[in-house]
Amino acid sequence: MATTEHPAPSRLRTWMLEGLSDMGRSGGHTGPHAQPESPHKGQRWWRVMCLTGVDYFSTLGYQPGIAALAAGLLSPIATVVLVIVTLAGALPVYRRVAEESPHGEGSIAMLERLLSFWQGKLFVLALLGFAATDFLITITLSAADTSTHLVENPHLTSTLHGQQMLITLILVALLGAVFLKGFLEAIGVAVALVGVYLALNVVVVCVGFWHVLTASHVVTDWTSALTAEHGNIFVMIGVSLIVFPKLALGLSGFETGVAVMPHVQGDPGDTEQQPTGRIRDTRKLLTTAAVIMSVFLITTSFITTVLIPEKEFKTGGQANGRALAYLAHQYLGSAFGTVYDISTIAILWFAGASAMAGLLNLMPRYLPRYGMAPHWARAVRPMVIVFTLIAFLVTWIFDANVDAQGGAYATGVLVLITSAAIAVTIAAHKAGQRNWTIAFAVISAVFVYTTVVNVIERPDGVKIGACFIAGIILVSLLSRLARAFELRVTHIELDDMAERFIRDTASRKIRFIANEPDRRDKAEYRDKIEQIRADNDMPEAEDFVFVEVTVTDPSEFEGGLTVRGEVLHNRYRVLTVESASIPNALAALLLHVRNSTGCIPHIYFEWTEGSPFANFLRFFLFGQGEVAPVTREVLREAEPDRARRPRVHTG
Repeated sequence: MATTEHPAPSRLRTWMLEGLSDMGRSGGHTGPHAQPESPHKGQRWWRVMCLTGVDYFSTLGYQPGIAALAAGLLSPIATVVLVIVTLAGALPVYRRVAEESPHGEGSIAMLERLLSFWQGKLFVLALLGFAATDFLITITLSAADTSTHLVENPHLTSTLHGQQMLITLILVALLGAVFLKGFLEAIGVAVALVGVYLALNVVVVCVGFWHVLTASHVVTDWTSALTAEHGNIFVMIGVSLIVFPKLALGLSGFETGVAVMPHVQGDPGDTEQQPTGRIRDTRKLLTTAAVIMSVFLITTSFITTVLIPEKEFKTGGQANGRALAYLAHQYLGSAFGTVYDISTIAILWFAGASAMAGLLNLMPRYLPRYGMAPHWARAVRPMVIVFTLIAFLVTWIFDANVDAQGGAYATGVLVLITSAAIAVTIAAHKAGQRNWTIAFAVISAVFVYTTVVNVIERPDGVKIGACFIAGIILVSLLSRLARAFELRVTHIELDDMAERFIRDTASRKIRFIANEPDRRDKAEYRDKIEQIRADNDMPEAEDFVFVEVTVTDPSEFEGGLTVRGEVLHNRYRVLTVESASIPNALAALLLHVRNSTGCIPHIYFEWTEGSPFANFLRFFLFGQGEVAPVTREVLREAEPDRARRPRVHTG
């Protein structure tokens, strides 16, 4: 609320901190603090589905191979279980998320609304840690699988053999370079990539089934081996349920689906409060994507299981991480296989871009608002560098191995879906929808089980997630501590009575008394005035306006102030304010009064008893404590000119 003179920044600093986001210039900001598109603009839902699809559909590049490694001969049956969970579990959950959170905030925002105070913030930070795991592993896993397709291509294998780590790091670096230059979210590019990729997969699936039909023994061999290994169908279903958590990668894409909701074109009568058309079309998007993916998951898992030798799925095998590409080369020739490889490489790499865009939209949506990120976290380029370096580290830790990263990716996906299921269960319960509450509770139980089993069997995911959570919480608390004395009131509104008090006192010297409200009787205000006059040796002719701040949620970092004026006991003028922090509210009010009247206001405090360190912790955590010196420090940071700084008196 005050102008501070700073030296001219360097060109590098100016470039690094340019804007809040330079993504999507044609349609407004789509990065941090983006404003949703008008409900009457945006794109048709099926085009936005392709934007989601570069992440969701691209998992076909590695999902059949992962399913074969996890379930072996049971892969098709286990995939059917996955599809049932997708259509009967994840899809209804996210259709409800689209209704409850239609502006792209997703399930994290739903849970944020249900929880307040610090426990709510810490819970959101934990979910952000798993979301970061999901998106970052998407980048590294997609890059690793892209490099696998390059290395295993018959035309390139002799040249690139043994260079998978280097290729993966180069791909991650190129992705970061694109965002440093400025990434335009091109839905048209996504439509082209998804259209070509799905069309090529249709060809591979059809040819695969043709070979299954013409060589009928492969089905007989598979069923015989399956029966010999597992006995009967009930045992097969039971084992499929056990291995299901390992196939959870096939559930990815739903959180991205609701994140892109602001891009979906709404009806002409939509409003931001009631975007009915956007919600309806997003549900179409989610349902269509889930159905398409379910069909491909079942068909591809079947043909890859019966047509590819088991040894080829293992590490070092030609189908490891690229089962459908293996079939494309095997049955359609090197030329078609290479085209398929190029298409897969393009969509996998673009999936990494989608994940990076998701990170850049998600993290700044919460952390700066909590005061838990440095100022530069609002700019795209510094965050791109941070995420790229972390992606380098993750790639190195997992040795650019697709299978090794599957557990971490699945953990991030499952935690987000589980949190969404719990959020919609609570929302249905609050809405009094008993049947939906029971249904969502059952779905939540399934995903809780799946998440727990996945964590037990593949702890890498939760370890990586825990590292992200610990890092986010540590950086967040340090940032909050560093910004403790920052003026963080976004706007101030005064009612008519408060305005009248300010105008009246501006004709004399403006004097405020900071008062902690207690009984609010006549004696309280009379004694307070006498104490202030005695402590500061002031004549009785001076008059005062009391300011009383009530702390709401001290974990909130920034927000607006509404100041109300009232006259108590027909004598005492009182301004009442609600805020997350008493010192910040008082400093913001003083600066507003100075700016609106041109007069330097004075405010009077009494010293707080107790340890200064304990009082600072009370201020940091609960918005109160040693109010007088903190108010003065907030004013000092906000107004460097001592002559224009409001006066703080303490007796």
